[in-house]
Amino acid sequence: MIGDRRVLGLIPARGGSKGLPHKNVLPLGGKPLLAWTVEAALACPAIDRVILSSDDEAIAAVAREYGCEVPFVRPANLATDTAGAIDVALHALDEVPGFDVLVLLQPTSPLRTAEDLARAAEVLDRSGAPSCVSVRPAMENPAWMFRLGGASELVPFVDPSQRPARRQDLDQAYVLNGALYYATTEQLRSARSFVTERTVAYVMPSDRSIDIDTAADLARAEAILGAGERDSG
Repeated sequence: MIGDRRVLGLIPARGGSKGLPHKNVLPLGGKPLLAWTVEAALACPAIDRVILSSDDEAIAAVAREYGCEVPFVRPANLATDTAGAIDVALHALDEVPGFDVLVLLQPTSPLRTAEDLARAAEVLDRSGAPSCVSVRPAMENPAWMFRLGGASELVPFVDPSQRPARRQDLDQAYVLNGALYYATTEQLRSARSFVTERTVAYVMPSDRSIDIDTAADLARAEAILGAGERDSG
């Protein structure tokens, strides 16, 4: 629980991955990719119940093997490439009512830990905000980025007069890393989003922020695990 609020951990894992087929159950560090998220969620004291939302029985079987509940089968219309995470979350809340907060945990973020989940829950609780999501430091700063104009000319995203002359004077930029999304049920139903102007951030290091989308991502995660490089800070 977070204070007196019950927390539902939701792991969304559909079976139709195209970029890396069957990625949710591919082996990583001696166990299926999905298992890393299940184990982290079950080990987090802030999460009261952990469930899987999937349309695929093979994925469901792996989830059950590692202790995750599978209380329903995700409908086909929510298991397409275009189905949004918010719709999957709201469906889960309808199927499994009685929770005040939901945390969405994508299985493609295997290096996120139970401690990350607990610390983010603390950030949410202390802030009084309706949501808390994980971010990582950005490698580039938008103040030094450009888009291409009609004749391929460089057009800055930020007015050069509004940015410092030296890169080292820029504010640190952050990007969502996809590892965890806490939000109150009220926000999800009213705003239909995990991120609003009141959302607070939980910062994670880059090594734990890896998002598995390709075979190269999976190989990098394996290398990090093998080298014991996961930053605990």
